Amino acid sequence: MKLHPLGKFLSRAILVAGLAVVASRVEAQSPYQSSADFAKYAAKLRESAILHMEPQVVIPTMSRTLSVSGKYPWKTGIVTTVFWIGEPAGGNNPVHNFSSSWDLNWEQSYGGYDNPNPSNRRNFIPANFVPRQNPFYIALPFNDVTHGTTKQEAKVVIPWFKETFVQEGQSVCHDRWVCIRNSSGKVCYAQWGDCGPFRTDHWQYVFGNEKPKPNLNGGAGLDVSPAVRDYLQLGSTDVTDWKFVEVTDVPSGPWGLYGENNTLVQNTRRSQEHVASVVLPPVRNSNPQPESQVQRSAPQPPPVQKADGPTIITRQQQ
Repeated sequence: MKLHPLGKFLSRAILVAGLAVVASRVEAQSPYQSSADFAKYAAKLRESAILHMEPQVVIPTMSRTLSVSGKYPWKTGIVTTVFWIGEPAGGNNPVHNFSSSWDLNWEQSYGGYDNPNPSNRRNFIPANFVPRQNPFYIALPFNDVTHGTTKQEAKVVIPWFKETFVQEGQSVCHDRWVCIRNSSGKVCYAQWGDCGPFRTDHWQYVFGNEKPKPNLNGGAGLDVSPAVRDYLQLGSTDVTDWKFVEVTDVPSGPWGLYGENNTLVQNTRRSQEHVASVVLPPVRNSNPQPESQVQRSAPQPPPVQKADGPTIITRQQQ
């Protein structure tokens, strides 16, 4: 069917007007002023997609703050597994525990194999030797040092870093105290002895508010020693809460009895040495002899003038 010339004119006019409206809407909605701008946007989308495909190491800046409440908040509902010094690699334990992240001779430093078998343990320690380190130890999935240097993120995210830092490459996490709470509310205290399970880079969980990453042990985010297991009566896989604590907040308990690395043992030893430092009173004879009975055969040496102040008695360390 042929359109009247006037109809053709009107159709073209309507089409042009419609295209103009569409173009104006596109122009109003699009943030890109030119094809070059759109090309830049497309390039950014591609770069973003690539970044999401590759694992990234996130290093926070000094201005970044962790979104957690309180200095040392509780980490709740954490899948908890058991590990021990001297444990060989195998099964769901990909790395042996003869060494730790901070001690290449961990088993030797401890004094032997921390046998997890309850029949081979007495009073939370191995039955066949007294450990030279605290038997109450744990592992968390972050290491603050690598290849002899301190990680950059450690300097930002660790709350106690500035007050405890000594030198580059020396851990400020090793032997730090934590509190662990079981499902019934019973609490236990232990020292941070190794890194794991499975990871050594998850500061967002250890010091932030993220949950542990999925892993072969059901998303475990805390490893505890046999002593912690026995005190809290945990299964081989359990659920606990934990948080960091200052040593001044750690009460007396079986976690304060053993270990050269144990801060409580060190404090007790210093306290005993302080008590042993006493002022000795002068020795006086309650029944002096008459002068006639004093032997005068040999000349008496002149009296020695003692310096003012207390006499300090020190003990030689074994």
